[in-house]
Amino acid sequence: MAASTANDIFVWEGSDRKGAKVKGESNGNSAALVKAELRRQGIKPTRVRKKPKPLFGGSSGKKITPADISVFTRQLSTMMSAGVPLVQSFEIAGRGHENPKMQELLLSVKGDIESGSTLAESLAKHPYYFDELFCNLVQAGEHAGILEDLLDKIATYKEKVEAIKSKIKKALFYPTAVLVVAFIITAILLIFVIPEFAKIFTTFGADLPALTLFVVGASDFFSEYWYLIFGGIIGAGYLFVETKKRSVPFQHALQRLSLKLPIFGPILEKAAIARYSRTLSTMFAAGVPLVDAMNSVAGAAGNIVFSSAIVKMRDEISTGQQLNVSMRQTNLFPNMVVQMVAIGEEAGSVDSMLAKVADIYEQEVDDAVDAMSSLMEPLIMVVLGSIIGTMVVAMYLPIFKLGAVV
Repeated sequence: MAASTANDIFVWEGSDRKGAKVKGESNGNSAALVKAELRRQGIKPTRVRKKPKPLFGGSSGKKITPADISVFTRQLSTMMSAGVPLVQSFEIAGRGHENPKMQELLLSVKGDIESGSTLAESLAKHPYYFDELFCNLVQAGEHAGILEDLLDKIATYKEKVEAIKSKIKKALFYPTAVLVVAFIITAILLIFVIPEFAKIFTTFGADLPALTLFVVGASDFFSEYWYLIFGGIIGAGYLFVETKKRSVPFQHALQRLSLKLPIFGPILEKAAIARYSRTLSTMFAAGVPLVDAMNSVAGAAGNIVFSSAIVKMRDEISTGQQLNVSMRQTNLFPNMVVQMVAIGEEAGSVDSMLAKVADIYEQEVDDAVDAMSSLMEPLIMVVLGSIIGTMVVAMYLPIFKLGAVV
């Protein structure tokens, strides 16, 4: 059976400590872990099953993206700051959205609020779109009576996170594009162009240069087995994607490996530090206790190496250790980051210090991706030029050789 991913939603039913029947939905890697978590909360689960797909996963309209949630959060923050009531804000945002699925989602949340649920409770019913961090911050804002301020912080957080995700995708796009374009051009030359030259060479009646023989041999192989080559590449790609989607150990192995890659590793590491700092800063500013905040921060880190380290930090902090000491012991955070957190702890301004760290590292990711993009443009020319140039030289060598004999 394929392994579940961390984004799986499980629908459960059970009874609480008083024997009352309860039900709900929870994120988890497996049904067993969800059951264990429910028991820890004092709930005796009687039925736990994986939810097959999101509530609003029908065929009409585009799927709901994190960017949609980010834009909605900013809209909600703006409307509530302007004095628009919560229910009316959802009505305006829902009716005015172009995506039917997003409309359905927002109007469903609005209906739950009208029936007496809090905003945090209403959002928590849709964990595919509003994660634990989002709901915890909303709940903190409702309890403290500063929901408008917290929504603004959440909107800023979501915008920053989506921006850095976009940068990482941009960083990974260029090398992928180089490989794809190089393969397509090579395939076209080998299948359609080189065979025509090979027909001409057969009339020469002379030995061909080694480079020409190699290219012609590659062309013959590619022309004869092109369906196996293309099928193998497509099959390998599909297998990779499906394994990554379904196997948690494989995901973790990839995430560990990604930090060790040249060029990309440092960018991903800086992005993880930026997300850690931005998430913890937002939780601190919302007044969430540090130990509780670390749970959400671990889930938002985006890399198993950092997530595991943050969980360990949480356990150490719960015993009284300072945040900066725990960070230093992980050997993941640069000395500058640890020192800024230490100063923030001394001055009672950890949230602002972490926000500054996030700003610094987000800018570093931005600069690194732009620099890499600038380098990739000439690299594309070099790679494609080398491939095409080698084939052109290989095809014209026999002609030059024949000309020299004549």
